[in-house]
Amino acid sequence: MRDPLDKAVAKTPPTIGSGCTQRYDPDSLGPEDGTEFPDAELLWRRMQRLDEEGSRADDSSNEP
Repeated sequence: MRDPLDKAVAKTPPTIGSGCTQRYDPDSLGPEDGTEFPDAELLWRRMQRLDEEGSRADDSSNEP
């Protein structure tokens, strides 16, 4: 029988690379790792738009 406390232990996924290039192995990641984010592209576009709007507001406030 497995240790019942084994479920309470967090384990990191396997990594590839080393130093600055070390990252999680994308082939070993799955939905159980919390990697499923279907709205990521929508969020990215929204953040870019807000950033651009903020930049425009900053530029207009510098006008004499």
